[in-house]
Amino acid sequence: MSPAARAPAIEHITHEGQPAVRLSLPDGSHATVLLHGAHVVSWHAAKRGEQLYLSPLANLPELQPGQAVRGGVPVIFPQFNQRGPDTNAPRHGFARHRAWQVESTNASQTHALVTLALDDDAETRALWPHAFTLELTVSLAAERLDIELYVLNPEDSPQADTWSFTGALHTYLAVSELPQIRLQGLDGCRFEDAITGGEHIEDHPEKRFSGEIDRIYTGVPGSLLLRDGTRQLTLERSGFEDVVVWNPGPDQCARLKDMLDDHWERMLCVEAVQLMNPPTLAPGESWTGRQGLVLPYQSALFLRDRWSSLLPSASPLWIAQHKL
Repeated sequence: MSPAARAPAIEHITHEGQPAVRLSLPDGSHATVLLHGAHVVSWHAAKRGEQLYLSPLANLPELQPGQAVRGGVPVIFPQFNQRGPDTNAPRHGFARHRAWQVESTNASQTHALVTLALDDDAETRALWPHAFTLELTVSLAAERLDIELYVLNPEDSPQADTWSFTGALHTYLAVSELPQIRLQGLDGCRFEDAITGGEHIEDHPEKRFSGEIDRIYTGVPGSLLLRDGTRQLTLERSGFEDVVVWNPGPDQCARLKDMLDDHWERMLCVEAVQLMNPPTLAPGESWTGRQGLVLPYQSALFLRDRWSSLLPSASPLWIAQHKL
């Protein structure tokens, strides 16, 4: 096998009828990112299988502008759910169903990376009257996937003004069977329960699940651990201050047109969220949030070292945002 054949690859492909970018590694790992919504729809880890849940009823070949995809990692901006700050914006915003552009790609001996960008236009300003630039960077390495959302309020826009936002990486994790799942790291954290109402303190060192759940956790450590039988997945987070844990449960799942009735047992959303403290950006200011999904044998320092190695070909916005 030639050195080129052993190197990570970045391909522009059509995935179930949708323009996409595929990142792949020599070990067989691969991730797929749609240009529609900059939506990560798959992360297949070598010898460990698919790590993200994508609904079989997502029907990507029939996907139209303005439609969202059930599963994967939807990008939520400029508001989470209908929680504002601007409640006139669409529920969960519009970034998840807009057409993004590939900004840059890069591959080294150990990983592959793609950055996609979305700018405001007349259609977005009709929904939310502000200028913005978003970048979503997806990086694939052995046994880990990292996603970074970068939000810029451009100072050179005729529509330049100060605005606030909420957002998220609405990550759907594939699980073997929901009642078998254990989520560690939330004990002692305050949460708002969207189903029963009120605020509470989580008192379970290992959170277990039996059905519908919709909670917004605050004061969450930067790392959580999901246990699914012998499988372990660490969820790293920076920039995003909150975590949402969501599952529709059997009754709500049966009402969703884009999920099979019993697939509430096959997924759990553990979302990196910025909600309770909406960032406010003046023209020229930016904000960054990251989520890392890490299977065993990767160190916490690997993310920092890997991003640093990519700086020569990182996008100008990424370099400026990190003040390098």
